[in-house]
Amino acid sequence: MPEAAFGRVFAMSSKRMKAVIPAAGLGTRFLPATKAMPKEMLPVVDKPAIQYVVEEAAAAGIDDILVIIGRNKNAISNHFDAMPELEGKLKDKGDDDRLRRVIESSDLADIHFVRQGEPKGLGHAVLRARTHVGDAPFVVMLGDDLIDERDPLLPKMIEEYEKRGASVVALMEVDPSMIHMYGAAAVEVTDDPDVLRVTGLVEKPKSEEAPSNYAVIGRYVLTPRVFDVLEHTAPGKGGEIQLTDALQELATDADGEGGGVYGVVFRGRRYDTGDRVDYIKAIVQLAVDREDLGLELRPWFKEFAAGL
Repeated sequence: MPEAAFGRVFAMSSKRMKAVIPAAGLGTRFLPATKAMPKEMLPVVDKPAIQYVVEEAAAAGIDDILVIIGRNKNAISNHFDAMPELEGKLKDKGDDDRLRRVIESSDLADIHFVRQGEPKGLGHAVLRARTHVGDAPFVVMLGDDLIDERDPLLPKMIEEYEKRGASVVALMEVDPSMIHMYGAAAVEVTDDPDVLRVTGLVEKPKSEEAPSNYAVIGRYVLTPRVFDVLEHTAPGKGGEIQLTDALQELATDADGEGGGVYGVVFRGRRYDTGDRVDYIKAIVQLAVDREDLGLELRPWFKEFAAGL
């Protein structure tokens, strides 16, 4: 297919896809900061974590986003809403740069919200999106995983969905000692070194029981068939309905439309904001790469590190 034609096909496919961002978790690892503030609103440099995720979706051509929220999450919807009073004050002050950034956050996409209700796990949160998504493929993006905008991941995943008609997960090789923190994939090679066929999935296995060191990270392109599977998926690890268990069923039942699972191997920059130490690392890594901050921060960090 000519490059220009593929570009048109990709734009059309991503445009009709909707994205789902589960954001109903309690954020207990960040208490007391998250006692009244959603963990998704914790700042990463000068933007809340969830804004990076919405920006990633928008950059991939997705303009319809559903956020699954829980109680006390109104700050998320407020952040993506227009704020005429604030915008007016910034305009009166002539603070055009901050005004632009405030307006951008409310113009990124058409953002909808639905409550999860009882927190029953990621699989249950995804199932709550069924009415909004309908009978179409869709993207799921976890707010704990920030993907650097310089290393786009979603376009390749959507391309693979279009090529194979199967669900696609993002995979990253991790140290075997860390695989117990992730869903682990059993895989087979394909004709593309960056794409693997997923033959099985295990949620947070012991390192000695893991089928590989390919970890599932927080990006998925799912066929609507996953909803039918989630309807009968029993609670698994932690007493929750696990998306991993539903994908395991799809991976082992590839017959028919929407069956099968493939993995795109991600080798770019990823920032984990779900852990306190990794959250701090993410802020440092992103800040030092900023043109407006890095010049001052880099020599300071070197001096600070030398004194440890």
